[in-house]
Amino acid sequence: MLSIAQLRKILVCLFLSVAVIGLATAQQDDSLLADDDLLLDDGDLLAEDDDLLSDDDDLLSDDLLDDDLLSEDDLYDEDDEADSEAAPDEVGQAHLDLFAEDRYPSANACKACHPKHYDEWSVSQHSYAQLSPVYMAFQNSINSLTSNTNGDFCIRCHNQVGMNIGESTFISNLDRHPTSREGITCVVCHRIDQNYGKVSGRMALREGDLLSPIYGPKGDGELKRVLDNRDKYRVVTDPERSGRKIHTEVGHFPQLSSSSFCGTCHDVNLFNGFRLEEAFSEYKNSPAAAAGTSCQDCHMGTTQGVPDGYEIGPAAMVGGVPTEDRKLTNHFFAGPDHSVIHPGIFPHNAEAAAMATLADWLQFDHAAGWGTDAFEDSVSEDYEFPPRWRSIDDRYDARAIMERQFNLLEWAKTKRLEVLQNGYLLEDVQLISASKSRGVHFTVDVKNGTDGHNVPTGFDAERLIWLKIDVTDANGNVVFYSGDLDPNGDLRDTHSLYVHDGLLPLDKQLFTLQSRFITRLVRGGEREQVLAINTSPDPLPFVRPFTRSLTLTGQPAGARKHRQTIPPLATRVANYKIPADRLTGPGPYTADIKLMSAMVPVNLIDAIQYVGFDYGMSARQIADQIVAGHTVIWEKTLSIPMGAAAVAGAPEEDKTAGD
Repeated sequence: MLSIAQLRKILVCLFLSVAVIGLATAQQDDSLLADDDLLLDDGDLLAEDDDLLSDDDDLLSDDLLDDDLLSEDDLYDEDDEADSEAAPDEVGQAHLDLFAEDRYPSANACKACHPKHYDEWSVSQHSYAQLSPVYMAFQNSINSLTSNTNGDFCIRCHNQVGMNIGESTFISNLDRHPTSREGITCVVCHRIDQNYGKVSGRMALREGDLLSPIYGPKGDGELKRVLDNRDKYRVVTDPERSGRKIHTEVGHFPQLSSSSFCGTCHDVNLFNGFRLEEAFSEYKNSPAAAAGTSCQDCHMGTTQGVPDGYEIGPAAMVGGVPTEDRKLTNHFFAGPDHSVIHPGIFPHNAEAAAMATLADWLQFDHAAGWGTDAFEDSVSEDYEFPPRWRSIDDRYDARAIMERQFNLLEWAKTKRLEVLQNGYLLEDVQLISASKSRGVHFTVDVKNGTDGHNVPTGFDAERLIWLKIDVTDANGNVVFYSGDLDPNGDLRDTHSLYVHDGLLPLDKQLFTLQSRFITRLVRGGEREQVLAINTSPDPLPFVRPFTRSLTLTGQPAGARKHRQTIPPLATRVANYKIPADRLTGPGPYTADIKLMSAMVPVNLIDAIQYVGFDYGMSARQIADQIVAGHTVIWEKTLSIPMGAAAVAGAPEEDKTAGD
């Protein structure tokens, strides 16, 4: 039986032999290659009777395969510990090499001098744009239903780098270029030098390595000062010199601070006339636009969703030395989305990327406590870890990265609540009437707290904002409820599978601000659908531009959106009526009122699950994560005394909002 050491010697000899043969043939006359002697049928090197690949070759014989040579114990015995410990360094170097790619530098390269901006961006919705398994399955579903004629319409806003380097729209994020996985990364905004004035989302990014010019609203005044003080900042602009590399130029691009720059991606109009998202159009017709307030003023300032100024400080820390103070923009851009994927993958983390691949991180069981004293002190000796995580030191190092990730995610959670509370206001709650014989009637006012756009905005047909109502008697028994969830995590609306199947009743008093997709049927009727794709009699449906103006003919489009959003600073009133036969318990009654938010409904996950989800996630896993991310924006209680025919203005109590 061959030992591992003997096998290694055999393999080394074989490789050396091939190398020597290659060197010798390279030194021979070129006629050898011209005559194709090396690959002729009778060539000795690849002849059918060659011992190297013969059927009875000892190297791969049954005896060798049957012994302990490739057993798990031998693969990871003490002699191989050095190789095993070196693997993470090799993985890290491979990732760092990719991050240094010349065409589109990774945000990890920018982090060296811009750590504050990087941290904000790393946990933002922009950096999550391509990593989201919900978005990926959504766009793959649309392409599947339209025979791929939708093309890169969705992904070119989510992933400009990937589309510029020619990546497939369908491949897993595990197989994408590292900068492509970063979604709306640094170069997507700071490598644009043309004011397109379009809403297509297709942008030509200027290619170049880290030394190439970038573009910003201030120009290169501060950069020139840094370059004039190279001894202080220790920077180099020569690619052949070692040292801290820095861009050679900052081009002046003032449009980066204008709302129209945001409109490139935040107005989504399909080529068939369907208006999917209208955030920029809403803004252009808003009081904020009339007052000169920009998107950046609300979404890149000190408070998420409020134009109350910007931070002042250094835009860069070059070798630990700060640049001159200036206006600082926040690159977090809070919104309703949150991560449903492994924390080793998101937030973006340069140390995590250097330590392991995305596939390896998916195998790190942080929920089980890997890398904590509690787990490591009690884990059994026969516990089977994936190869990458068999070293206890690696698990502890990974846990240290996880703790930083958890802190970032918690910070993002507070900022998400901040922007939601500034965008939605739960105002007057009025008791109109209450009696045992006639029942209870009360109203709830929900107001748009911003003057910049409707709420919800953007992808409003898949954004959930609703009121959850629970009315209890004096004994705590629930006598009325609305806005509750079915077992899937959906509201009991017309898209709930449990309502469809007759297992639960429709919530007829549900207050929701979710817009609806309406599609036109073959013979002219309309119906609501989760996905705005018409059911076509053609076996191969296509998305085609209309051949004539529907405005002139008055003809309805193939699909439209029925908006239920609230305009800027406007108020929507929810009415609730409790029948008298529900009031069987003792009073007074108490209504608990919560204004709730969810990033998407679970029924969307059901509609797109047939194409599969990235990272091997199941529909149930994603749905559970979505429900876990439901947020209580505001909460109030209303006391309902019995026997009052007209008691408007009954006492209400504010409660602290939370999750």
